Amino acid sequence: MGWVLGFLSGFAGKVLRADDFSSQSSCRVNRNTVSGYFLAGRDMAWWPIGASLFASSEGSGLFIGLAGTGAAGGIAVTGFEWNATYALLALAWVFVPVYISSGIVTMPEYLQRRFGGERIRMYLSGLSLLLSIFTKISTDLYSGALFVQVCLGWNLYLSTVLMLLVTGLYTIAGGLVAVIYTDALQTLIMVLGAIVLAVKAFNAIGGYSNLEEAYLKAVPSKIVPNTTCHLPRADAMHLFRDPISGDLPWTGMTFGLSIMATWYWCTDQVIVQRSLSARSLSHAKAGSILASYLKMLPLFVIIMPGMISRVLFPDAVACVDPEECTRVCGAAVGCSNIAYPKLVVELMPSGLRGLMIAVMMAALMSSLTSIFNSSSTLFTMDIWRRMRPGASERELLMVGRVVTVLLVALSVVWIPILQSSGGGQLYIYIQAVTSYLAPPVTAVFILAVFWPRANEQGAFWGLMAGLALGLARMGLELAHPTPRCGVPDRRPWLLADLHYLHFAALLCATAGAVVVGGSLMTPPPPSDRLRNHTWWSLSQEPPQHSMDGTSQRYLDGSCAAAPDSWQTTEGLPALRDTTESPFWTRVCSINAIVLLCINIFCYAYFA
Repeated sequence: MGWVLGFLSGFAGKVLRADDFSSQSSCRVNRNTVSGYFLAGRDMAWWPIGASLFASSEGSGLFIGLAGTGAAGGIAVTGFEWNATYALLALAWVFVPVYISSGIVTMPEYLQRRFGGERIRMYLSGLSLLLSIFTKISTDLYSGALFVQVCLGWNLYLSTVLMLLVTGLYTIAGGLVAVIYTDALQTLIMVLGAIVLAVKAFNAIGGYSNLEEAYLKAVPSKIVPNTTCHLPRADAMHLFRDPISGDLPWTGMTFGLSIMATWYWCTDQVIVQRSLSARSLSHAKAGSILASYLKMLPLFVIIMPGMISRVLFPDAVACVDPEECTRVCGAAVGCSNIAYPKLVVELMPSGLRGLMIAVMMAALMSSLTSIFNSSSTLFTMDIWRRMRPGASERELLMVGRVVTVLLVALSVVWIPILQSSGGGQLYIYIQAVTSYLAPPVTAVFILAVFWPRANEQGAFWGLMAGLALGLARMGLELAHPTPRCGVPDRRPWLLADLHYLHFAALLCATAGAVVVGGSLMTPPPPSDRLRNHTWWSLSQEPPQHSMDGTSQRYLDGSCAAAPDSWQTTEGLPALRDTTESPFWTRVCSINAIVLLCINIFCYAYFA
């Protein structure tokens, strides 16, 4: 792995010396500086950014989770992928200009500059780290280990330890540059491998035209008497489902999901960090467009193959009897999570099976390395520097690496809990936990960017109110898990009758109302808090800031030492220029329109 990364870094370094949009040279990124380690020197081109955005979101957790939910309920889960198009365009055209204008490194840092004070920044950093443990690191570790267990027969926790050793080594050593370049290579491996498996899966059932009919007949031989939970959903091939009885109601997929997508793509450190590493706003936009095109693929290369896995292996993938499910996969609530690895093991010849194992390991490493780097950035920049303002750069880098190890340890402890959550569907567990904790953050960021009157008091109490409601729902979910097949549903009405996507929309509205009310009852923020920090006050300054800790790119593309006066108040360099080349602005805008047309057509076709 080391020599491969070395070759890639050297090759990419040569290729990226020519700025694809405007510049003729690039300043060398120093991984031993904070900016070089955490933001790749703010000198990344559009194509590795787009590939990294896609790879970071399509970790092994989503390979396993999307295919499993597809096997259990059909194609409606595709909405989670296709909704990302709108959030990614909002990121590039709305949020990134504000973040660049603000000159920030982390998302909590933005709220601290926008509102003042420390408590919002500290809270958001802590919340982001918890979400990383509950919904990212633990799910990716579990799904990757599950895949290795099904394919190779290894012990679940032995597989976990081995994968951690591989991914942690080059993440801790290399910083964001290693992560993004590795993501770019692994995206290619993931897409090609998944396409090969999808083609073989469709051939196994006689083509796409036979999928719906075959899926509706995929019933396990051992069922629970007097129940219907073994039957496939009649609306399996429809994206939009009944708002009351649907497993993924169209109202929730439209409103609740949009709120969660905005949090993930526009305010989450793992994702936004990639766009902030762009050498210009045009590169950030092009990266979002590339990632959006790639996000159109999972329906055909992950979700539908998951449905085919149920068709081919109904007794294993679609099992409903608790004893049978425990025997098959070790989880009494169901075995839909094994749909993708089962397809690989049973369908692929040995050579291609090795390729698919490489694909899953690539997906796992892409996701984990992204989360490791971004989580250590959050803790180091937003928590440790508050505790130790005089910490040296060497100390900050060391703390970031130690935090990575601690996050992994906590995530491993959480794996047994998530194994039986979400009704046995990993993807549903991820989205449900997100819907309990993320919507208040979405509300605060939207109001911070678009409503200048929002102040620190309103934002803080909006976050606290949202946290209380979200934790209450999450506690009920853990205390009253989804009943198994044949067991009466005696959960409280808040769980049984209020879908988690609808809850996300209500939670965001409630938190937003508290922010508005609290802001109106307290003094408005000072004007200096608004400059460069809202959509209405973007900076139009020419580029005068350094690209890494030691160098600055002049307008002619040359490099020179960066005076201390070019650094931000946080001691890190800021890329404050939001101007773009008119030509590349038009190219990006035209591509965005084409992308939207493709997305809307696909939605209409499968609605």
